[in-house]
Amino acid sequence: MKTILYLTDFYYEAKGRAYYKEDLYITSKLKNNFNILIGHPHQVNSYLEYGDIIIFRNTGSVMNYEPYFKEFIDNVKKRNLLTFNSFDGKGDQKGKDYLLKLTKDNFPVIPTVENRDELHRLGTPGSYMVKMKNGADSTGQEKVNNKYIHTTELNGKIIQPFIDFKYEISFVYLNDRFQYALYAPEKNKRWELIEYFPSAREIAFADQFINWNNLKRGITRVDVCCLSDGSLLLVELEDLNPYLSLEILPKTKQDRFIKNWVEILDIM
Repeated sequence: MKTILYLTDFYYEAKGRAYYKEDLYITSKLKNNFNILIGHPHQVNSYLEYGDIIIFRNTGSVMNYEPYFKEFIDNVKKRNLLTFNSFDGKGDQKGKDYLLKLTKDNFPVIPTVENRDELHRLGTPGSYMVKMKNGADSTGQEKVNNKYIHTTELNGKIIQPFIDFKYEISFVYLNDRFQYALYAPEKNKRWELIEYFPSAREIAFADQFINWNNLKRGITRVDVCCLSDGSLLLVELEDLNPYLSLEILPKTKQDRFIKNWVEILDIM
């Protein structure tokens, strides 16, 4: 039986979500097929050899343990360690710079720039969203009136127009296979989610970013916003350690997701 080294932080606090509950649920299911060792990202570099597969899950923002994370990634590459997710993604694994590239390459993404002299590319919004490139869970995110954008500190940040969308949809994938979708009917209550039943067109929209990212293995959450005219724009491509909101799904779909995941881990 393979041994999984499952990385999480049971004490990480996130608004509207109980990360530790999700990881307790997942490990309770995976233990039926694997030996499970649970580790903290601050300490993982001392016992990497104990896991056949290292699963990187709800560890919180990397900003909180960046030196440990950098050492961990170095070890993964030097020692060719088997991880889930793999660390070859181009999305949030590497910060928010991918939003700049997707904008320049004309993908349907919320327009994103990093310099004031590019603001004309964002149109004439009344306000902007300024976000940290290495932020997570809305850390360091602020809404800035267009009167003050020219005096706002932008080092290490991106700029987007503030968009008055209808709602957000999250598409969850295992490797390149769509699993389920969730959405927040009330946009001001982002984490009050319910199951969403996307159309083929909407799944195809999310698929294009999965294909672009070309992650070798892992769980990816594609967050998009739906505008008043029904069109979609990418908000975030979370390919590091996305929260899955499994508790919202009916038990049959929870079980199916775990079954699909186990099948992938079995053949790694």
